[in-house]
Amino acid sequence: QVQLVESGGGSVQAGGSLRLSCAASGYTTSPMYMGWFRQPPGKEREGVAVMRPGGGATYYAQAVKGRFTISRDDAKSTVYLQMSSLKPEDTAMYYCAACPRGVLCGVLSSTGYNYWGQGTQVTVSS
Repeated sequence: QVQLVESGGGSVQAGGSLRLSCAASGYTTSPMYMGWFRQPPGKEREGVAVMRPGGGATYYAQAVKGRFTISRDDAKSTVYLQMSSLKPEDTAMYYCAACPRGVLCGVLSSTGYNYWGQGTQVTVSS
């Protein structure tokens, strides 16, 4: 069983930056797609960024392209989301998720992401 714990959320003014971390335990992250998702208040959960195993291809939601960067350090079983030029519309609960090997993993959809963290709140004020 994989446990994921996010950290790094908080309150920031528009234009600021935050770096989210997701520490995994119980299994190595190296063979898994790792993703960040978010759920704004009163809205559906949406995919933000996904990274394939082996530090490969990355995928970003159009709303965050050029501002957010996903990275992973499999030796530490940790995934990061560097968020810059934050906007009020980035306000949401941010979740880390893992899609295990052998499962069809969605790109920016939650399909196949069987493991989820508890979330970390990001609030951006104008």
